[in-house]
Amino acid sequence: MEKATFAAGCFWSVEAAFRQIKGIKSTTVGYTGGTTKDPTYEEVCTGTTGHVEAVQVEFDPKLVSYQKLLEVFWQNHNPTQRDGQGLDIGNQYRSIIFYHSTEQQKIAQESKEELEASAYYHAPIVTEILPANPFYKAEDYHQQYLEKRGLSSCKL
Repeated sequence: MEKATFAAGCFWSVEAAFRQIKGIKSTTVGYTGGTTKDPTYEEVCTGTTGHVEAVQVEFDPKLVSYQKLLEVFWQNHNPTQRDGQGLDIGNQYRSIIFYHSTEQQKIAQESKEELEASAYYHAPIVTEILPANPFYKAEDYHQQYLEKRGLSSCKL
């Protein structure tokens, strides 16, 4: 099993997208990329901790490639929107790929470059590619939030 971590706006929708993929063993929503140790949702929402809402997935690379996970990441948010996604505005909603190995870093960078070269978006892609940081699991009520409510996404 391998880990992958993605931030692409509100973690509820991001988690729901990854839970649909065969080869994903588990998903965990949480906070990463900031300076506060073991932050709470309320602290992250202030925008002062530096953390983003993120999803960490554990996946079987024999069943799903990291490249496929990147495709899901790119397809499920707007990587040109800085500090937010849709109505969710703030630095906790930044678009970031957190890599867990040099191989993931290389694949993520190539994937971003390919998307930029495709000119699919008419604005620059602002997604950052950073080394994985300590990941703090979000409160239990956030885990599989949409699934628990019978929803597949929270898009308007």
